Amino acid sequence: MILLIDSGNSRLKVGWLDPLSGHREAQAEAFDNLDLQALARWLPTLAVKPVRALGVNVAGQARGQDIAAILAASGCPMHWVQPQRDALGMTCAYRDPAQLGADRWAAMLGLKARLPQGHGPALLASFGTATTLDTLGPDDCFIGGLILPGAALMRASLARGTANLPLAEGPLADFPTGTHEAITSGVAAAQAGALVRQWLAGRERYGQPPALYVCGGGWHEVRAEVEQLLPRLADGGRAAPLPQALHSPVLDGLAALAAGGLA
Repeated sequence: MILLIDSGNSRLKVGWLDPLSGHREAQAEAFDNLDLQALARWLPTLAVKPVRALGVNVAGQARGQDIAAILAASGCPMHWVQPQRDALGMTCAYRDPAQLGADRWAAMLGLKARLPQGHGPALLASFGTATTLDTLGPDDCFIGGLILPGAALMRASLARGTANLPLAEGPLADFPTGTHEAITSGVAAAQAGALVRQWLAGRERYGQPPALYVCGGGWHEVRAEVEQLLPRLADGGRAAPLPQALHSPVLDGLAALAAGGLA
């Protein structure tokens, strides 16, 4: 068994792949990335001992070393993958692929792996600590995308950076009449607006509407706002995009790398 590890800023997600059968985990495990002892306690509970681990880490070198040490103590060597210009038929258009977050690169490989031959453009919106909006072209070229603070980070920045604004929680409204609602609605509108901007840019570039995929723990915060905006994108007899939720595109990309023998 090969462990698949997505070490993010807030959470550590772990899946697995049986390289012989191709079977995957039914549901990824998720741990607080500040409490790595939870990973240490979980490893001995596995019915099958992993022979190695493959992962991406955007939580800093020290965190990567700590994770690798915990796995090594269980006899499981860790290999952190880095973005490449070409892998599994996907080309990365980043000027310097080394600057690209390994999680974004793996997620796009995971997205590509689920698309059929002859697919159109696709937009992957990932709502985590940061929000990323990345586009894959019909030619399987990852053409880049946006990075912005995630919804929770936006709310927290207002609370930290101002004297009188709270760490807001509240329902969304078109015309909020309370500060909490004004902040949560404004944050959701910013997230949804960035998504729509990238979807429209993809449609203009390729002459066809991108398929829309969403993932991440912050999706629930912006879903209502996104779904309110999307019907307005229908025109010329073309239907509005329908967001399709993905559970773990980063782990899907790692599984594709492992199955392809590239890592």
